Amino acid sequence: MNADTVIIITLFSVLVVFLFFYLLRTVSSYQRKKMNEQKKESSQVGFVVDTFHGLVSKLKEKERELEALKKDAEERATSIGIYNENIFQSVPSGVVSFDQNLMVTKINSAAEKILAIKGMHLVGGSHREVFGNPISEIIEKRKTVERAEVSYTTQAGKRVWLGLTLSPLKDKNDNIIGQILVFTDLTELKALHAQMELRERLSSLGEMSAGIAHELRNPMAVISGYTKILTKKVDGALLPTVEAISKEVAVMDRIISDFLSFAKPVDPLLTKFDLHELINDCIKALGPIADIIRVSYETGGTLLIRADEVMLRQCITNLLLNAVEAMTDGGDLAIGVAEGDYLEIRISDTGHGIPEGIRDKIFMPFYTTKERGTGLGLSIVHKIVVSHGGSLNVDSSERGTVFRMRFPAEMIAV
Repeated sequence: MNADTVIIITLFSVLVVFLFFYLLRTVSSYQRKKMNEQKKESSQVGFVVDTFHGLVSKLKEKERELEALKKDAEERATSIGIYNENIFQSVPSGVVSFDQNLMVTKINSAAEKILAIKGMHLVGGSHREVFGNPISEIIEKRKTVERAEVSYTTQAGKRVWLGLTLSPLKDKNDNIIGQILVFTDLTELKALHAQMELRERLSSLGEMSAGIAHELRNPMAVISGYTKILTKKVDGALLPTVEAISKEVAVMDRIISDFLSFAKPVDPLLTKFDLHELINDCIKALGPIADIIRVSYETGGTLLIRADEVMLRQCITNLLLNAVEAMTDGGDLAIGVAEGDYLEIRISDTGHGIPEGIRDKIFMPFYTTKERGTGLGLSIVHKIVVSHGGSLNVDSSERGTVFRMRFPAEMIAV
């Protein structure tokens, strides 16, 4: 092998080695570049993924916050609804709302109590299922009523006085969506006002009656004396006439005594006694009425009270006699006593009742529907009850009459 060949082989070998290392370096550089690109791409993907996870996390957090706000808003809305419902049910006035077709949408407990109805069964029904005339007529007119007082008979037959207002029911946009009726029970107030007026009339009439009674008693005493003389001197034929005169004089004397009793100032002499025993004595004093009238009275032990025993006996006896006279064909006479915020003595009968046209007059002096009555019995009863700080009320219909004497609870002896 000559020298040229050796040189060529050597140069070739060097070239091969150079190319190998060059390729190796190129490949390494490419691999490093590729790896850097992959790392960079991986870093970008990680950033995107991390960003996405961060957004999802924030969205979930916001979702939880929105859910909490929604729950809080629902709780507040429920709380406000319950609060409004509590106010609606707690107001002492009756409240009934109607839609545009005058169908009942709401009715509170005060309305149920005043009207003696069950409101939940009437929601969705017509206004005429709740009210009769004249209130139904007022509602149907749909005219604003700022204040009206009406006499109304409930479905149970109880007569009450109602003060009412009727106005349009509007939404938040001031659109009329129905009607709302608000009413209060004025029955007790009316009764108190009527009793005050009656007390004033009784006071003035009492003074006048006293003067008249005294003026009449003197000549009646003279007539009575002469009739007694005539009874001893006339013959038998005229004796019935003289006796008739004496009987009429006795009737007149009783009327004058009633006048004086009515005119006399009432000053109760308070003593302690058993009310149940007093009522039983008054029932026994009625005599033999058991054949046509059934008397019911449950005592329930002893009930001591402080009152004027004589006056209270007069009141109860008078009311019992009135009840008996109202049941000429027989019936049921019931006496009841109730304790609570007041002491109530209730006397009811199943007689013909008191016509509505005269119910407001029965406590007036000298007013009577009896042929030989003085018209002072109930006036005296009323006066005695008022003198004890009580009140006397009457409910009557074709099914009978109920008198209620109500006295302060302080009358019950401790």
